[in-house]
Amino acid sequence: MRRRGVLAVALLAAALGCGGDLPATGARWREPVSGMEFAYVPPGRYRVGSPASEPGREPQETRHEVVLSRGYWIGRHEVTQRQWAAVMPASRRPFARLDPEAPVENVDWFAANELAARLTTRSPGERFRLPTEAEWEIACRAGSDTPYATGELLTSEQANYDGRFPLPGQPAGRFHGATTTVGSYPPNRWGLHDLHGNVWEWTLDDHCPYPQATARDPLATCASGLKVIRGGSWLFNADSARCAVRYTHSPRDRGPSLGLRLVREARH
Repeated sequence: MRRRGVLAVALLAAALGCGGDLPATGARWREPVSGMEFAYVPPGRYRVGSPASEPGREPQETRHEVVLSRGYWIGRHEVTQRQWAAVMPASRRPFARLDPEAPVENVDWFAANELAARLTTRSPGERFRLPTEAEWEIACRAGSDTPYATGELLTSEQANYDGRFPLPGQPAGRFHGATTTVGSYPPNRWGLHDLHGNVWEWTLDDHCPYPQATARDPLATCASGLKVIRGGSWLFNADSARCAVRYTHSPRDRGPSLGLRLVREARH
């Protein structure tokens, strides 16, 4: 069965113009300057957004298909304070809570892009950037089609969110009151941590209406003045951590629950 799945991905990659052998889904790569670890997401057809029946759903979460013509590598963890300090100058360390293995926060969209640009400059032959909104959601879902990669529910034992405000019918859980060390909670099936909770994560996209039809390699640019952030945080409730939730901030905004993870562009 696994061999058929690999063959299907290879055939789709060929049809999309991605020649050569592709890494396996979840294959890992480590960036030597910062120590960031990345996992591979293959090209293919994916579904994003939420069905009308999903509890907490907002109208803007229009369910639609996305075609990615190229695979990408996405950070296994949110960028940590230690990794940020390895790349950025000492004057650009905005952390509200000092912990080298906690995610960087208080970072605006421009600083997040500066990190990616500096890392690209220091890593010959590589290019790093923020994920697109579609890439982020695909990574969060890790092949699932439920509100969370964990299924229909998310407990405070599975993610760092404000457990005092659980989902309907679920008992209250823990509230840490701050970020937690990255990787403190179980990964999704692709080996990615903290896509639910801990810190909101910047994406490249402007906040624009979703398309109704299939979108190929989408990157939304509509001059809305707002950027999309994803994933919820330690400061927000369980519903905010759903895979499909689209939240926004001005690109100049900073806050104690605003962070990021990076994408490494695939070479094929």
